[in-house]
This record gives sequence, structure tokens and C-alpha cells, in this order.
Amino acid sequence: MLTKLPIGLWVEWIVDWAQIYLAWLFDIITKIIEVLVSSIETVFLAVPPLIIIILMFILVWFVANRKIAIGTAIGLYLIYNMRLWESSIETLALVLASTALALLLGIPLGILSARSDLTHKLIMPLLDFMQTMPAFVYLIPAVLFFGLGQVPGLFATVVFAMPPTIRLTGLGIRQVPVELVEASDAFGATEWQKLTRVQIPLALPTIMAGINQCIMLSLSMVVIAAMIGAGGLGTEVLAGISRLDIAKGFEGGLAIVIMAVILDRVTQSLSEKRKIKI
Repeated sequence: MLTKLPIGLWVEWIVDWAQIYLAWLFDIITKIIEVLVSSIETVFLAVPPLIIIILMFILVWFVANRKIAIGTAIGLYLIYNMRLWESSIETLALVLASTALALLLGIPLGILSARSDLTHKLIMPLLDFMQTMPAFVYLIPAVLFFGLGQVPGLFATVVFAMPPTIRLTGLGIRQVPVELVEASDAFGATEWQKLTRVQIPLALPTIMAGINQCIMLSLSMVVIAAMIGAGGLGTEVLAGISRLDIAKGFEGGLAIVIMAVILDRVTQSLSEKRKIKI
């Protein structure tokens, strides 16, 4: 018989080591994330729902178009009518915070992978691993590092949702025509100027597609994150499953779909407008 490699034990040893020697770092991260998520929730919950619906209608009309704005208003009012407004705000806060952190980490890594072949070769297998690993597996170290609640849910969501941002940012920059890059070199542009004034603007539609995918994957983790106390609409769906309550489960799922469609259409509209300008 072949000797089994103790891969699981090695990973467990790394996690145990991190729990002992990096506990201070996890405490800092926990406090930062709690403040970030709670701040988003406080801002949205401080404003009456109908006012937010009106403001979102105006904002989406300005950013996208009238049809999407009307659909957004109807969808948000339906969520409010189903008595799922607070749960939806909790979910939105988690999605916005996780997306912000995923972009903060993912876009620089995508730029680095586009500008360095060695980094690209090293990071691609890691992204394959992150995208194919079942999402439930991320909950184990998240709970061990951060306990139960929104923080481990956000941690697992960031890990799960970040790969498309890195991939599409790197892809967009790599697809910028070589002639334009050479022209910027000929005009004496620095590396920073070449990146910020040529490569990123031309790659922005592809980067926006990565942002869109990041948001959608964050929303897809909502139900899974609710299993470790993240709250929000995922809790409604889990409650429906555990009680075999079709009505409760469907309403929670419908609210998630409405939020996903709104965010998807708005980000797509932003990307389309950028393409037209280019």
C-alpha cells in the first residue's frame, strides 16, 4: 500500500500555528471589518426605506437608464413589502464590504500579474485552486480565525470572489494594443503614467466585467456565509430550509435575486458606457 501523504495534517498545523502566533492580527482585522460593515448598515438603516428607494431610482436612472431605474425601484419596494428590508441591508453591507476588500486586493494583484510574467505564472495556479475549491471549505479556517458572525463570512466571501477580479484585470491590461504602449514609451511616459493613462483606461471595460463577477460571486456566498452567523437574507433562506417553509425560503431567495439583478445591470451599464466613450 502507498503511504498516504498527510496533506490535511500539514494544513491543520499551519492553521494551528496561525491561531497561536497571528491571533493579534486576526483581532485587528476583525475590528476593522466590524466597523466597516456596521458603518454601512448604520448609514442605510438610518434613512427611511422609501427615501432610499427614491434615491436609488434617481441614481440608477443617472448611471444606467430609465428602464433599469424603474426595475430597481419596483424590486426594492417588493423587498420592503416582503418585510425583508433589514435583512437585505445586512446582505448589502456584507456584499459591498467584501467587494471593496476583494477589489482592494485583487486589482493590484491583477496589474502585477499583467506586468510580470513570473508573477502571472505563479498566481494562475493559485487562482485555479481558489475557484475550484468548494466554498464550504473556506468556512473552516474562517471560523477558526474569526469565530462566528459577519467577519468570517466576509473573509470566506473575499477569498471566493477575488479570483475573477485578478484574472480579468490582468487580462484587460495584457490585451491593450502593443502599439499604444510603444507610443506612450516613445513620448517619454513613465511606467506610472503608462499604467494610469493608457493601460488601465483601455482595460477598464474588462476590469468592470471582473468587478461584476466579483459582486455576483459575493452574493452567491450569502446563503453559505449565513451558516456561520453572517446574517442577512441567507438566514431567511436557511430558516426556510430547516423548517421546510417554502414561502419563507422563496421570499428570501427572491430578495437575493432582486439584489443580484440590480447590481448586475448597474455594473453592466457602467461598463457599456465606458466602452462607448472609448
